[in-house]
Amino acid sequence: MGVRTARNVGIILLLALGVALLPGGGNMAEAVLTLLTMALLAGITWMLYIFSRDNQLTLASLPDNRRAILYGAVGLLVLLIAGSDKMFSSGGGTLLWIVLLGISVAAIWKVWVEATTYG
Repeated sequence: MGVRTARNVGIILLLALGVALLPGGGNMAEAVLTLLTMALLAGITWMLYIFSRDNQLTLASLPDNRRAILYGAVGLLVLLIAGSDKMFSSGGGTLLWIVLLGISVAAIWKVWVEATTYG
């Protein structure tokens, strides 16, 4: 095992020790997880902003029904992210979450393929 790998494992063990033994360690772990989740969602939001800004003409040239499908699918993704804790609390909710995720991704893909296909 290399020095770099040993250092990384040591850092992880130190963090785990802090969560396990320090008072309020579980709360700190929850706060760090929340911070990481918020950073991920902010990054996704920034990426979507840049993507929409770079493709304004493509989005504006979509027919109204295709644009509605695209924005509805993106909205569904936002709702799925927001409601994931509730939906993952049961087996049926998890299955429904996966199905709705597939539907929204397929709708976005279909609209994008139609918008960028020449001919």
